[in-house]
Amino acid sequence: MYKQAAQAYQKTSQVAVSPRELEANLLMKAAARLQLIKDEWADASLAEKDDVLTYNRKLWTILVTSATGAESQLPQDIKNNIASLGVFVFRQTVSVMSSDDPNKVSSLISINRAIAEGLRAQPE
Repeated sequence: MYKQAAQAYQKTSQVAVSPRELEANLLMKAAARLQLIKDEWADASLAEKDDVLTYNRKLWTILVTSATGAESQLPQDIKNNIASLGVFVFRQTVSVMSSDDPNKVSSLISINRAIAEGLRAQPE
């Protein structure tokens, strides 16, 4: 019974999260995964690094597509800024994969955290 109640609460809490909070949570999750890979760079396999970077790239693909699409109500200058930031994230991801420098991951971590904080700070 307890397990069913916990599952019901979990489903309700997921529904109650705003899209902005969901985006912030996903960005923070990606940042945490990137931080872990950076911290364990020497011991992480290429597949593990690729998995984390692919997750972040897919998340950014969705964010950029959503924010810059015709249905988005964001002002054009914000759409342009998000698109530019997305291009940077994609290029930096390629740079990280083609390098053996774990410090290159830092910019991706910082961007995810900063955007997540901004999403949480702005009213709906």
